[in-house]
Amino acid sequence: MLLIVSSAKLIVEIALMALAGQFVLGVLAGSRRETNFFYKLLTVLTNPFVKGLRLITPRVVIDRHIPLATFVVLAMVWVIVTLTKINLCIQIGIDQCR
Repeated sequence: MLLIVSSAKLIVEIALMALAGQFVLGVLAGSRRETNFFYKLLTVLTNPFVKGLRLITPRVVIDRHIPLATFVVLAMVWVIVTLTKINLCIQIGIDQCR
């Protein structure tokens, strides 16, 4: 169980860092962000999460807001998974979690 929780936490952390990096790079690159190789790479990493959230959100939500909503949802998932990992480590013993 600890392996599953740790793996989920790792995936969520990678997605959060990719979304944050995409935002920062988008601000720095401005209008030329679509031609930037690293911006495209981060877009490929975040697309499954953004498209997944687009599928479950109502059409009232504007497409521009979906990446921010994805970041917020992933941050909430990260908190839940982190608390679950802490709980598991307390149950099985701290020494086995290292």
